[in-house]
This record gives sequence, C-alpha cells and structure tokens, in this order.
Amino acid sequence: MISDRSALLTVTFLYSLLSAGCAAKKPVVDRQPTPSSQPASSATGTAEGGKNASAQPAVVPVPRTRKSKMSEPAPVGYSEEGNASWYGDPFNGRHAANGEIYDMNKLTAAHRTMPFETMVRVTNLNNGKTTTVRITDRGPFVDNRIIDLSHAAAQEIGSLGPGVVPVRLEVLGNVDVTAGYFTVQVGAFRDKGNAERLRSRLSRSYSPIFIQQYDAPDGVYYRLRVGKVSGEAEAQEFAEQLREKEGFTPMVVRLDEGVLFGVTK
Repeated sequence: MISDRSALLTVTFLYSLLSAGCAAKKPVVDRQPTPSSQPASSATGTAEGGKNASAQPAVVPVPRTRKSKMSEPAPVGYSEEGNASWYGDPFNGRHAANGEIYDMNKLTAAHRTMPFETMVRVTNLNNGKTTTVRITDRGPFVDNRIIDLSHAAAQEIGSLGPGVVPVRLEVLGNVDVTAGYFTVQVGAFRDKGNAERLRSRLSRSYSPIFIQQYDAPDGVYYRLRVGKVSGEAEAQEFAEQLREKEGFTPMVVRLDEGVLFGVTK
C-alpha cells in the first residue's frame, strides 16, 4: 500500500510537469485587417508623374522628422517638421479625398497619413506665423513635402510667394495619427499598362496589390500601391523593405475607411 506521503509526492510531481508544459507555449496574436482603402487626390501644383511618368514609377523619398512628447504611439503632442506647399486652381472646386468639394478659401490641407478631420497647427519656421487647418485631402505626392495647404492657409502663414516653406505641424486634440491601416505607393503611371505589368511582377511576392486611378487636372494617373499594414511604424518598415529589395523610393499612404480595397478603377 502506497503511503499518504508517497501519494502526495506523486501528485506534486505530475502537477509540476503539467505546469512546465503550459509555460512553454507562447501566445499567438492574430490581427485580422478589415477591408478598407482610400481615394487619393493629388494636391500639388506640380504634375504627379513628371516627364517620365509613362515609363517609370513616379515616387520620391520624403525625408521628415517626427517628434512626440509621449512614448509612441502618442495620441497627444505629436509633431512633424518638413516642407509645406500649397494648392489652389485648378484643384479648386474638385472633390477632395474625403469626398467634399475643395474650397481653396477655407483653412484645409492635404496630408498622406493623418486621418481626415485631424486639426493641425502649422507654423512657418521662416517667419513664425501660424494657422490651424483641417485635414480633408491626401497629398502631396511630389518632392520632399509633408503637407499641402489651401490657398487661404498659405496666405495666413506667408507662403504664397515662396511656394514651399519649412514648417512644423502640431496635432491638436486627442488623436493618434499613427494608428490605423496604411499602404505603400511604389509608382504612379500615365500608362495603365505599365502599372499593370509592375503589379503582375510584384504579385509573385506581395499581396494585396492594387491600382488606383486618379483623374488629375493634367490627365489620368494610375497609382500602384502594395500591402495593407496595421500601424504607421510597421508600414514605414515595410516601405524600407521594398526600397532595399525592389529598389523603389516608396511612399506610405493611409488607407481610409469606406472605400473598397483592391479594386482597379
């Protein structure tokens, strides 16, 4: 007959084995993205594709600095520095990316990654003048610019004459501009066939990939975008992978809600 003490030791030993087995398992996080995308409206005074848009991806590196008064991601205290341009005619009266009609006499702006309706204080670093704008559009898609201001906003900070000025952006309110879903634009083409050929080549290694048609004042462009990534930091990392492996100069763009994702228009 097994003594009470021996039975107790046996039970304790079996419990230790079971506990060790459970501790060895690591949790798996399964992040399921929700379908979303965004219509992009090129808010720049320069043609998006440039002279070689029909043959080569029309993208440029966008150096910029981002700061936060809190640890990332930070819904409060977010700031960003870089160049600002402005846009008026012939974009005035056309649909902005959020669906409303662009009015160059209102204090609005275009930004590639900030959510629509984000309120942003813009300071001209050359003269200290400030204005507050509402993000309603997507852009700029040329040069090393971080924001495109409306005519009225540019007038308030004295940038109409210079055209492009260094600015500091400060997000107002409790908005986490780094959260959400993002994609990476790797090219903008005049010729849809060129966009489709590049999509076919990249589809062997990446998914999803889609072409987004944009009717610019100077003609139609076909923007090729790759991936759907949760979080801007992760999207920037993915963009760097595309830069290193594929030789692109990629551009991260927010995927806005309410638009079918992956559909070629």
